[in-house]
Amino acid sequence: QIKESATLTRDVLEQHFSDLKGTLKKLLDERLMSLLQEVDFIEQESIKPLDECQKLIEHGVSTADDLLREGESAVDGDVGTQNEKLCNFTKKALHIQLDSLPEVPSLVDVPCLSAQLDDCLLTILKNQIFRHGTVASRPPVQLEEFVEKPGGILVRWCKVDDDFIPQDYRLQYRKSTASHFEDVYVGSETEFIVLHIDPNTDYQFRVCARGDGRQEWSPWSVPQIGRTTLVPHEWTTGLEGYSLSSRRNIALRNDSQSCGVLYSKAPTYFCGQTLTFRQVFFGIETVGQPDRRDSLGVCVEQQNGYDSLQRDKAVCISTNGAVFVNGKEMTNQLPAVTSGSTVTFDMEVVQLGPCSNEGGNFKLRVTISSNNREVVFDWVLDQCCGSLYFGCSFSYPGWKVLVF
Repeated sequence: QIKESATLTRDVLEQHFSDLKGTLKKLLDERLMSLLQEVDFIEQESIKPLDECQKLIEHGVSTADDLLREGESAVDGDVGTQNEKLCNFTKKALHIQLDSLPEVPSLVDVPCLSAQLDDCLLTILKNQIFRHGTVASRPPVQLEEFVEKPGGILVRWCKVDDDFIPQDYRLQYRKSTASHFEDVYVGSETEFIVLHIDPNTDYQFRVCARGDGRQEWSPWSVPQIGRTTLVPHEWTTGLEGYSLSSRRNIALRNDSQSCGVLYSKAPTYFCGQTLTFRQVFFGIETVGQPDRRDSLGVCVEQQNGYDSLQRDKAVCISTNGAVFVNGKEMTNQLPAVTSGSTVTFDMEVVQLGPCSNEGGNFKLRVTISSNNREVVFDWVLDQCCGSLYFGCSFSYPGWKVLVF
């Protein structure tokens, strides 16, 4: 563990500082280019009026030089043409203003470029770089427990640094054959059920935390391996009134007129586990309307021909919160099942008499929880049940239920 974490830490540090070097070089190059462009702009804008002034002066000097040569020629000519040349020279000289010059900017108005470079930047960078990054050998949170779930793993973690005040936690996982971790949860809870886990496959988990009011995450916990041997819960395919997700763990009551109970593919619920249904209304304009026959629950066996789990050898909760045991409604009632509600079933075995292949008195202590309330009762059966089916039935379209 020490060698592996040390090697990983070296790789992370080398990659981070390599990235920093590249980023700093890119930023410095961009700043240099910006300053050079600023120099070019000032030079071009400042030299423009001086170039124009120089052109005017050169043009005036050239004109005066041409006029001087023309005057010399008029004086040196013969007497017959001298008067005519002098007359033309005089007219031309009167139209040319040789005594005016363009306004030349004063010396104080002419820019003189220089680069102002503050050496304190190196001092600031040096101080920041020397304080950048830390190496921690004791993460403030560690993984605490893995609990097998059908097609999933319940991961729990805890704080091990008493001085650390966490604001959020971040859980990552990867399959044993994968090279990179991926985020699976970020939040304030200290446990999370990771779904879509392949049974009998090793997964590696790690967790870190963010301190109260901080932006950076803490060091990662020691990675640990978790696995589940329990196959995922799946709904049975082929029932006309329901559409299933690709993993067959979500059932949607469609608009088919056909009705009936949708059962699990197999009796995958075992006593001692927690079975969870999460209800969601589906749709915008129309949503599923509740009906007294609606039900979510577990049963000993699949029985076709019923339109509800409110029957013998089944326990269920209706969408109005009524609880039924073997088809009889209990006096205790739970809150109605609404959008986003979570309903859980927990069962433990309490045997009343001898249990054999021929049957016998068999009792399960059942706890049904919904919206922070629960009912507890004993479910008496005439046969031993090591595993149970789960099921649901809805009379109207629009209901969607996730099971895990």
